[in-house]
Amino acid sequence: MGFGVFIHRSDSIYDDSPAERYQFPRQYLGRVRACVGDWIVYYEPGKVRGTRGYFAIARVQQVIADPATPGMYIAVIEPGSYLDFANPVPFRGTDGVVERGVLDERGRVSPRGQWAVRPVSPADFNRIIELGLDQSAPLLPRVDDAGSALALQEDQAPFQFEQARDRVSSLTSRIVRDRVFRRVVLRAYDERCAVTGLKLINGGGRAEVAAAHIRPVEANGPDIVSNGMALSGTAHWMFDRGLISFADDLEILVSRQVNDPDGVRGILNKSGRALKPRRVSDQPHPHFLQWHREHCFKQ
Repeated sequence: MGFGVFIHRSDSIYDDSPAERYQFPRQYLGRVRACVGDWIVYYEPGKVRGTRGYFAIARVQQVIADPATPGMYIAVIEPGSYLDFANPVPFRGTDGVVERGVLDERGRVSPRGQWAVRPVSPADFNRIIELGLDQSAPLLPRVDDAGSALALQEDQAPFQFEQARDRVSSLTSRIVRDRVFRRVVLRAYDERCAVTGLKLINGGGRAEVAAAHIRPVEANGPDIVSNGMALSGTAHWMFDRGLISFADDLEILVSRQVNDPDGVRGILNKSGRALKPRRVSDQPHPHFLQWHREHCFKQ
């Protein structure tokens, strides 16, 4: 087992669903198998417009041949392990390249930095997740391309293997995961309720909306922003109880069992559709919306 970095882009030609599976060709089979049972970091390359850099973590459960595509394989992601970073981590930070294993002996980015699947040292892995889950840090700048030369800067003592393992163990904590999930979902929706369109901030500066899972955690819903929506208290209550749901185009559906349908419709967005994040990959995925309509929504 070993830590790894998997490159994923929102416009990928591969049949990826980061919280569930990662499709790849045979040439990466050995490297992916080395990560089975362990954690990987997802990285979006600098050539992608608005790239998030290192943006999430997940654990590889197993590797199987893709039954639908000859010559392709799938890394199956362990249910419930995926977690978006509170802060996307750029390829280069204030102390230089974050993933220092991609540098050659001259301190320049080597061809290894372009590998779609690559192993990552415990020290680099720990450094990335410390930055990604530091909720006190401001949003980090846009990631630059990884191709230009940059001198190696190492001011800190190397992390020990056990420290990376200890840090990873906290990622299974529901408290930690809920806190991070709230941050990434509310950021995607600009702290605005997707149903009412209201952005209410209390006296303490906290947004009065919750990060609601579309497919609940109890039903194996992942902590990925596309499985979340920012909802105010009343909207969240109705959504959890199946009194409202959403079509794939985000039309807000109102259950016939609502006792005050006119009152409910009176608080909805005038468009009749839920607000959505600007980034396409952050928008509610039809897969999760369908699950809610079939298992929660009261027709």
